[in-house]
Amino acid sequence: METGALDGIVVLELGARVAAGACGSLLAQLGATVVLVEGLPVVGPGAKWDARAQIALGKLSLRLDASDPADRARLAALAARADVVLISSDMDGPCAFLPEGWTEGRIVCDFTAFGAATPRGTVPVAEAQIQALTGIIDTTGDPGGAPVPVDLPVVEAMTAAYGAAGVVAALRVARRTGLVQTIDMALYDCAFAAMATFLPRLLAGEDGSPERIGNRHAMISPWNVFRAADGWVLICAGTDQQWQRLCTLMARPDLADDPRTAHIADRVRHAAEVDAQVGAWAATQSVAACIARLSEIAIACGPVAEISGHPVEPNLDARGLVRRVRDAAGGHALFLPGSPLQMDATPGRVPEDLPAPDSGRADIDRLLATAHPAAAAGARPATPPEAPPEAPLAGVRVVEIGHYTTAPLATKHLAALGAEVIKIEPPEGEATRAWPPTQDGQGYFFTYMNSDKKSVTLDLGTPAGAASLRALLATADILVENLKPGALAKRGFSPEAVHALNPRLVYCSVSGFGARGLYPGRPAFDTVIQAMSGLMDVVRADGVPMKTGISTSDLLGAQISLLAMLAALEHRDATGQGQWIDLSMQDITAWLTQWAWNGARFGADWRLEACADGYVMLRAPRADPAPAALAEGRDLPRAQLVAALEAAGIPAAPVLGVAEMFAQPLPAARGLYVRVAAEGRDWPLLKTPIGLAATPPRVRHPMPALGRDTAVYVGGA
Repeated sequence: METGALDGIVVLELGARVAAGACGSLLAQLGATVVLVEGLPVVGPGAKWDARAQIALGKLSLRLDASDPADRARLAALAARADVVLISSDMDGPCAFLPEGWTEGRIVCDFTAFGAATPRGTVPVAEAQIQALTGIIDTTGDPGGAPVPVDLPVVEAMTAAYGAAGVVAALRVARRTGLVQTIDMALYDCAFAAMATFLPRLLAGEDGSPERIGNRHAMISPWNVFRAADGWVLICAGTDQQWQRLCTLMARPDLADDPRTAHIADRVRHAAEVDAQVGAWAATQSVAACIARLSEIAIACGPVAEISGHPVEPNLDARGLVRRVRDAAGGHALFLPGSPLQMDATPGRVPEDLPAPDSGRADIDRLLATAHPAAAAGARPATPPEAPPEAPLAGVRVVEIGHYTTAPLATKHLAALGAEVIKIEPPEGEATRAWPPTQDGQGYFFTYMNSDKKSVTLDLGTPAGAASLRALLATADILVENLKPGALAKRGFSPEAVHALNPRLVYCSVSGFGARGLYPGRPAFDTVIQAMSGLMDVVRADGVPMKTGISTSDLLGAQISLLAMLAALEHRDATGQGQWIDLSMQDITAWLTQWAWNGARFGADWRLEACADGYVMLRAPRADPAPAALAEGRDLPRAQLVAALEAAGIPAAPVLGVAEMFAQPLPAARGLYVRVAAEGRDWPLLKTPIGLAATPPRVRHPMPALGRDTAVYVGGA
């Protein structure tokens, strides 16, 4: 069997939340033995058991009989044996037969809506309510139309990925120092962090709330989804030169010269007219013809992959993301995702069979009969050392060659966990440096997306620049990049060449479709990935496929990259062996859509309803008549309607805009952003939402001026 990065680690999964289950799945893919306890009581809506197949795959199932003294003793023994315990204290029912102090000496990761330590920590708020309260719903949908809920557990999945990264970081601390700690994972914190692209103007003190833009781009046109003759296709022409080529393809050269559409700023102002012209052409083509003809002239495009049992897209099949799994209990086959963790030395594991309830009992008993390895975290003392604990990644050097969101966000978190992150920028700087709003030419988004890093400028196209990069990589622990696949290899930095230079290096490539896939050179904007993963097929407005307001593919890509690098670092420390990680944002986003596979309808028990001053989300099946409390309260403002619904026992939440969410007391109270003075300027920085209790990630410094650290690292690194 292939080696797993977490081989020998035992995880006890008790939590009822989807986030706890998805975290357990990711840890199981990395090689941990995960014991899934079934039959525990649940409080509140939205438990993971609505999707048991997705939750149970790859785990040992123990169906608990609380009336059986032997089962109660078995669970207590499991709690004592585990290195890691996953709970969700706001949704888990009482488990009184566990012994007092059962969490001591092991890592406990608690998934709640608002954080276990907050006054709202015991309120079992569901995914739909978190989406409403944080602006995710309000930013999704067409301008002028109603907001659109995302009928997938997008926040739960992001919290799961962050939680799994937190678990691996905590295991690292326990292995190195003996310090065992708890992890407080709040869905709200992770959702707030996901709003990063909408926050710059608010953090800069400007008024106004970002508005929905549907599938369009605020600064580019055409950029939208269009109805072809046999399906939907996304078309993104990002430059005037691309627009001119598109006009020639459409046999409309007049549009390239029209003053209303000749230049990008003009096209943005006349986006509706531009979309009408492109849509008229697309309607005459099949989806396949659109893709073929647009690809020939280098226009970013992609079909909206349909979910028919699973996302129907060839690259997902080629990379093994779609798996046909046998249900051992039902005797039939289901489509379930393979692992998005494509890692050379420690690839993510997914078994062929779905375990039946209680089928793991014999394996669990054998596990309990085996002595705990002396080096495992659960055998370490729980008492912290007298000296302040070092950061999880203290002493780790990371080289980042990243742009936009995915790689920069992943390394921002590595830096907050204590790594030394050296960001390599071209001489002109990374593309997002000047995104408005700015201070002295440096953008707020760029600054907080790259906090706590060093800025080194290198021209990798020159022999001197390439030599400087080789010198840095020889001293590094991790290289992460999100360039077009093959771009670094052309400059002499293929995975093979890099590992010949430094065999201990963890090399993480993250791209739209993966380096080992069918489309290594295809442009991979977040919207294209949302379309080609099946996500836009789930999120629809009046039947039209719709991207999520947040950059879901970019964000999840960063979070899974973070987890993969931390896990690979553990394997490297144990074996001395580095490895290449080939991550595909399409794989990762399709992994999110698994809650819509096999005909499932996540979120169908929630509905969006208009009221006097906006919208509310409430728990009531969409196909059923409106609850009486709603019928009587549609003329009320949101706050009063929500109060009336909750008084009637119906969970609900107001749909808040971004500015409304930002003005609430909770973001500031939980420290989700901080202000730091540096070089005469005041910068807001965003917290890393991984709640390690003893070694929390810390954001301290804004991204410095371009090239400030070049002299320190080039020539003498």
